[in-house]
Amino acid sequence: MEARSRRRNAPSSANGTNGHIGNGIYDVASGGGDSDNRSTARMERKAKRKHRVANARTRRRAGGGGRNNNTAAMCLISTVIFLLYFLVCLVFFSNLDSGDGEARGMRGLVKKTKEKLKKFRDKHRRGGAILAEEQEAIIDNSIKKNNNENNNSNANNVSNNNSNANNNVSKTTASGIPIGKWPVSIRDEEGMFEDVPHIGYAYMGKDVTMTVPRLWANDPVAIHQNKLMSRERALSIGTCVTPDPKTNSNMRGDKCPLSERTIFVAIASYRDWQCRDTVTSILSTAAHPERVRVGVVDQIVDGVDGSCDVPHVPCSDDPDQPICLYKNQIDVFQMDAELAVGPVFARHIGHRLYRGEYYAMQSDAHVTFTRGWDDDIISQMESTGDELAVLTTYLTDIVNSIDPMTGLSKRHTRPIMCNTEYEGGAQGKHLRHLSQPEGIPDIMGMPQLQPYFAAGFAFSRGHFVATVPYDMYQPMIFQGEEMSIGLRGFTVGYDYFAPERSVCFHSYAIGENSKARNKVPHFWEHAQAFKGTGIKAMKRLLGIVDMNPEVPRSEWDHSEEAKYGLGGARETSKFYDVIGIDVVKKTTQRHLCQFVHNKMHKQFMKSLRPDGMGIDYGQIDFKWVDPRPNDE
Repeated sequence: MEARSRRRNAPSSANGTNGHIGNGIYDVASGGGDSDNRSTARMERKAKRKHRVANARTRRRAGGGGRNNNTAAMCLISTVIFLLYFLVCLVFFSNLDSGDGEARGMRGLVKKTKEKLKKFRDKHRRGGAILAEEQEAIIDNSIKKNNNENNNSNANNVSNNNSNANNNVSKTTASGIPIGKWPVSIRDEEGMFEDVPHIGYAYMGKDVTMTVPRLWANDPVAIHQNKLMSRERALSIGTCVTPDPKTNSNMRGDKCPLSERTIFVAIASYRDWQCRDTVTSILSTAAHPERVRVGVVDQIVDGVDGSCDVPHVPCSDDPDQPICLYKNQIDVFQMDAELAVGPVFARHIGHRLYRGEYYAMQSDAHVTFTRGWDDDIISQMESTGDELAVLTTYLTDIVNSIDPMTGLSKRHTRPIMCNTEYEGGAQGKHLRHLSQPEGIPDIMGMPQLQPYFAAGFAFSRGHFVATVPYDMYQPMIFQGEEMSIGLRGFTVGYDYFAPERSVCFHSYAIGENSKARNKVPHFWEHAQAFKGTGIKAMKRLLGIVDMNPEVPRSEWDHSEEAKYGLGGARETSKFYDVIGIDVVKKTTQRHLCQFVHNKMHKQFMKSLRPDGMGIDYGQIDFKWVDPRPNDE
């Protein structure tokens, strides 16, 4: 017979037979046995049921007295609780203030209860507000912590990536100054560029990013340290073609022979057909082209404009062209012309191409150089005895300036920077350099000290680019650029000189070159697309150099102001006082060229520091005052 159970799925016993679960009521009958056995089992179960019923009845009878006792106890407890409650209420109401009728009895209780509840809720709300502020602070701190962790992680990733590159832009010496190498190219830094906002679109409220090379020195303040650089720090910047035989380092300071000191040339070009000719001229006329590296920001319409590093004839047909011979020393950052927002932004990217060269030169894209220009300009630079000298000027026109047979200059005159005046316009009042006088040098045997910087040509030590990089946040700026760089450089400690001899000449859109040069487009063709951004940029430009005290600081952009701001060696106010500029009235003391021509160099160079680290303006007590205020 098949075993049956009122509980399904009974587990098996250890010996494999069906076991049982429960208290005997659900015993499982094992299979087999006769009817007598079954009858006996039924009788036993019946007897057990009668016994359990009898026990249950006995428990109910015994429990009846317990219920009566429990009822009496509960009544007693309830009475005591009621009496206690009555006494508490009596005491409470007797202590209520005897104010108006509404303040007595239950109404008074309700009123006081409401007042207490209101106080509690107010306290709770204040606590909630405080808690919310604390939570917000915690969140902000968490974000900052995460950002720092991400930045550290990114920095570590960049460092790891850089360690695999031939030319590491992030490695630094113990002094915090990046390591320079030679030869070098941004082509070796693939995958190490960074994304930056296109500031023209950013000022228009649009999110457009550009992938650009990293600055060789991402933190200029770490180099100049907001004070006058020591000569030792200055000389730790600059590479040499041949490394030191003992240390195998290309950073040899002034121990590097003059002929082996590297030169970085930065060119910002906008759709200029002469750009490739300028690059060709630089490399073909240099006495030591092997030490020259050219970095070009080439803003062109692809397929329409020629590229600066593509010669007129393919290298396969004429491999002896300078652009072909020295192609590894030419870095071109090609940029869509539609992204162009003026020379400041383009030159900023140009400064991103610098990689620690000993000297740095800035040139326009339509310039022709004289034979041996590199030896000549270095000789002039070193003759100043000023480690912080910047040789800079508006270039003379190319027409009739270079002997076609010798490649040497036919000029014996040179321009000098001394003429500037305020002008107005949509961007507000700012200083603009005017036409500069050109003549026989007043000082012979060395460049002549002058007050101003010129963007069309500048030659300096490489640390000038590292410590005074062009500001990334100045779109659609043309006039004002030179005062910005000049004043920022002045506060870091730099001095400006007019070269004694011109080593290159400019192709202006005048005379015989007017027809060809007037065909070259200008970045202003995008003025409508970036309308209004120049006004914002000019406020920042003037604000950084303390030239618009009437404009609240809250009205201009302070992004990365330390990186693109002032140094700590001199104050802008000293420059304004000496040169005769009133930033409040927006006026200048005119006829400054009279002083610059005859006296400035002789008078101020007496204060050149003995170690050659710039002129000590603390020793100069001079203020230019126009001697002929009524003359034009």
